[in-house]
Amino acid sequence: QVQLVESGGGLVQAGDSVRLSCAASGRTISNYTMGWFRQAPEKERELVAAIIWNGANTYYADSVKGRFTISRDNAKNTLYLQMNSLKAEDTAVYYCNAKLTTWSRDYWGQGTQVTVSS
Repeated sequence: QVQLVESGGGLVQAGDSVRLSCAASGRTISNYTMGWFRQAPEKERELVAAIIWNGANTYYADSVKGRFTISRDNAKNTLYLQMNSLKAEDTAVYYCNAKLTTWSRDYWGQGTQVTVSS
């Protein structure tokens, strides 16, 4: 089992920067693909960014490209999301996700709220 705990969310102003962290426990995440998802009120959960086990490849949703950066520190069993130039439309609950393979179960954190005021 993998336990994921997000932190770093809060209320910020448009244009500000925030760094989210996701601390994993229970197992090492060094061989997991990790991702950040978000869910805004009355909207479906969407993938924001993902990173493979060694950080060599990353994915970003078009809406966050150039503003968000996903990274990981396998030695610390931690995933990060640096969010710059925040916009009101980035307001959502942000969830950390871990997945070993395409066919494996997903592990989720409890989420952290990010609210961007314009």
